[in-house]
Amino acid sequence: MKQPQIITIGIALLLTAGTYFFVRTTPKKKAAPVAEAHGPNDGHDHGTETNITADTILAMAKKQLSPDQVVRITTLENSISRGDVKDQQIHVYHQLAKFWSDSARIFEPWAWYTAEAARLENSEKSLTFAAQQFLDNLQADEVPERRKWKALQAKDLFERSLQINPANDSAKIGLGGAYLFGGISATPMEGILKVREVADKDSTNIYAQMMLGKGSLLSGQYDKALDRFLKVVRMDPKNLDACLLLGEVYERTGDKAKAISWYQQSLPLTKQEEVATAIRQRIAELKK
Repeated sequence: MKQPQIITIGIALLLTAGTYFFVRTTPKKKAAPVAEAHGPNDGHDHGTETNITADTILAMAKKQLSPDQVVRITTLENSISRGDVKDQQIHVYHQLAKFWSDSARIFEPWAWYTAEAARLENSEKSLTFAAQQFLDNLQADEVPERRKWKALQAKDLFERSLQINPANDSAKIGLGGAYLFGGISATPMEGILKVREVADKDSTNIYAQMMLGKGSLLSGQYDKALDRFLKVVRMDPKNLDACLLLGEVYERTGDKAKAISWYQQSLPLTKQEEVATAIRQRIAELKK
């Protein structure tokens, strides 16, 4: 299968997913193979059987920091100890996450420490939130190994959330999405079946319909993708992601007029100027 980058203007969907405030990501560097994926002072195996690990993610991110920032992050990291009480560890992980979001503005370490805090808190809400950040971000990640690492993190977090509440349909769909987009399964059908379990039970579940539509788009089943996305906009006419993806499907099938129409319909729904700019540029290219 081709790399699962969903749309030509994929950055727009990434921005609408809520990760737009991260202006940098770890560089496109091939990580050296390592045996395990433990983070600093982390004795837990989160199932990350990939060449990229939390250690390599953090090491690459630190190369983008100033000397003062390196001192700050090192001090925070050194305050993590297995002997600390859980609440103290959670506090430090939140501090580290805040540093990477507010000061360094790099997604991967922010998501990692957010996830580590969620694992310690072990609440359905925090685990699902952390998992969703990885899932949203990986869909526009062009680096296969890093995308796989993110998918495995999302998988672990969604599974932990489902252990707490097996009836959490959003977590079931998210878990399916991790399989579908992360390259962590031999067949995308494993992910699709998890999402269909929810969609078959509730055809009005917009999240499930969107996920199945993206799966159809990835596999080149454009008629099925159109059916899913059109169903979503009938239920939710202001769904920005569905409008953008309808534009993408029509663009791929050669119907420029309809592609332009859906991209234009998405513009009033766009809250971030960066997204609007990307859409306008795409419309202009299609009009040439």
